[in-house]
Amino acid sequence: MSTTTDALIDAVTREVLAALSGRGDGQCPSCQGACAAHCSDKVRGVLSTGADRIGYSGNGADVPGDLAPYIDHTLLRPDATGADIDTLCEEARTLGFAAVCVNPTWVRRCAQNLRGSTVRVASVVGFPFGATTTEVKAFETRRAIRDGAREIDMVINVGALKSGDHDLVRQDVQKVADACREAGALCKVIIETALLTDEEKVVASHLAKAAKADFVKTSTGYGPGGATVHDVLLMRETVGPRLGVKASGGIRSAEDVREMVAAGATRIGASAGVQIVTGGESGDGRY
Repeated sequence: MSTTTDALIDAVTREVLAALSGRGDGQCPSCQGACAAHCSDKVRGVLSTGADRIGYSGNGADVPGDLAPYIDHTLLRPDATGADIDTLCEEARTLGFAAVCVNPTWVRRCAQNLRGSTVRVASVVGFPFGATTTEVKAFETRRAIRDGAREIDMVINVGALKSGDHDLVRQDVQKVADACREAGALCKVIIETALLTDEEKVVASHLAKAAKADFVKTSTGYGPGGATVHDVLLMRETVGPRLGVKASGGIRSAEDVREMVAAGATRIGASAGVQIVTGGESGDGRY
C-alpha cells in the first residue's frame, strides 16, 4: 500500500466519520434510533449524498409505498430445493421484485424461469466468508454470468481488510468487477459490516468504489449481525451519489425497508420479501 493511498483512505475516513457524527449518527431520543426515517432534516442530509431512488415530499417517513422495486428476493439456504427456487421466481415475477438472489447452482434454473420478465438474476461469489482466492472469485463470476446471472454479489476478503492489506482487497474486488463489466453485469461488494469497525467500513466502501464496483452491500446474512441504518448512512456517505447501496441481513418488515431507503439504500436484500410487500407475517429465512 502506497503512502499516497494510505493518506487518501485516512482522509476519507476522517471526513465520513465527521460528517456522520454531525448528523448525530442517526440517533435521536424521539426516534429511538430510527431518525433516518422520521426526521426530515436527517433525511434531507442523506438525500444530498445521492440516494437517487427516494421519493421525498417533506415528511421523513414519506418514502415510496411501492417497496418491491427495491427488493432482491433472496434464497441462499443450503437446503433450498428446486421447487423452492421455482416458487421464489414466481413470487418475484408476480410481485415485481428487482431481482432474485440465489446460490450459483440455481442461476440457470432462475434464468429459465424468469425469461421474458423484468426480474434480474443475481448470484453470490466467495459466499459467505469471502476467503476464496481472487482467481476463484473471478472464475465463479464468469460461470454465473454464463449461466444467466446479471448481478453478482461478492464477499470481500475480510481477513485481508482487517490485516491492513488494502491492495489485496482492492484487487480482489477489481477482478470480479472487471469480469462483470465484460458481460454488462452489475457488481455488488458485500463488506460484512458486523465484523468491521466504522473505520474499516469506510475503508472497505472506499476500496470497492476505487475498484469500480457498482454497489456496496452491508451483509451476507450469515455473519453476527445484519443491516443497520447507521451502516447504510456510513456507506452512502463514503461512496457518494453514483454507487448503489444495498442493505441486507435481518430485514423483515416494511418499516425496516423504509428506514434503509431513507438512509440511502437503493436496493434491499431480503428473504422475507413477500411478507414485506404484502404485509404478512415474516418468515425465518436467512439473509
